[in-house]
Amino acid sequence: MTSDIHLHINKVSKRFGTVDALRDVDLKIERGSFVCLLGPSGCGKTTLLRIIAGFEAATKGSLILDGQDISNQPPHKRGFGMVFQSLALFPHMSVARNIGYGLKLRGVKGAAQRDRVEELLNVIQLPHIADRPVSALSGGQRQRVAIARALAIQPPLFLLDEPLSALDAQLRDNMQIELRQLQQKFGVTTVLVTHDQHEAMMLADELVVLKDGAIRQSAPPSQIYNNPADSFVADFLGAANLIEVGAMKGGAIDLFGTPVKSSPPHRDGEQMLAAVRAEHIGLSTVGKDDKAGVGAISFMRDLGAATEFVVTIDGKDLRVRRTSAQVQGLNVGSKVGLTFDPSMVSLFKAP
Repeated sequence: MTSDIHLHINKVSKRFGTVDALRDVDLKIERGSFVCLLGPSGCGKTTLLRIIAGFEAATKGSLILDGQDISNQPPHKRGFGMVFQSLALFPHMSVARNIGYGLKLRGVKGAAQRDRVEELLNVIQLPHIADRPVSALSGGQRQRVAIARALAIQPPLFLLDEPLSALDAQLRDNMQIELRQLQQKFGVTTVLVTHDQHEAMMLADELVVLKDGAIRQSAPPSQIYNNPADSFVADFLGAANLIEVGAMKGGAIDLFGTPVKSSPPHRDGEQMLAAVRAEHIGLSTVGKDDKAGVGAISFMRDLGAATEFVVTIDGKDLRVRRTSAQVQGLNVGSKVGLTFDPSMVSLFKAP
């Protein structure tokens, strides 16, 4: 079964003066998928979204939508739904008029417009405030109205530029769930820009990690989390422990007493970076004679269901996260043994 490619971002580059904002970005987005563009400030993710929307023109490359080149189409011809960080709602209009605005521009009138607006008000669970001005709404309600307005026109693509960043933590978490449910209900191909790793992991079918205008890795979130392509991706998504080690005879590395094979094997003595997630490090109490893999807890904090430790071992500080039930009786200063599952360790050449 072949995938159904809805949008092909075909080797797109963008230069502002002497600065390369995007460099040969090539990405195929499947129909109905939820794609998150993730990366640090200045990585090019918003520029890429603006090129998809038609607000910026690529310096080179093309956009292919359903087999048609839309690179030179103006934004209004593309008909994409878009939600900005600022939301850009009309404060003098009611909720219903805001949602119906795009329909009105497209000549949808009367009962057809009212029925579509009513459908979306029910979907976003706000049928009781249709006549209320948007200026009187809470932050979460405004977010829902902006999303409903963008979806009212049944767009081929739904584009979102950090729409939840201004919300408090609990409301943002709730809105992430609602946004994902709405996207699945309507089956609309969605591209969201975010710098929030948790948000990207929770929402995305496909996660695209960018740095310095180039894609460093594009894959499902779990694959990127467990098999990062390089040390930047490992550290940016989930803050892995990055440990400098030297390759031994046969290409393996010694990770505090645990041998980890590298693939392909590296030369003896070659400097490597081992990346390992905090939750993938085992923690145990030690006896007097234990030496290999023994460190001391220098910091700990209770995260509720889990406890996070900083363990100092051979002069290095490693973050370790275990469920709170697994770590009873441990305190700052406790000697602990660290164990590593070689299959959960990623190895990269040291920069």
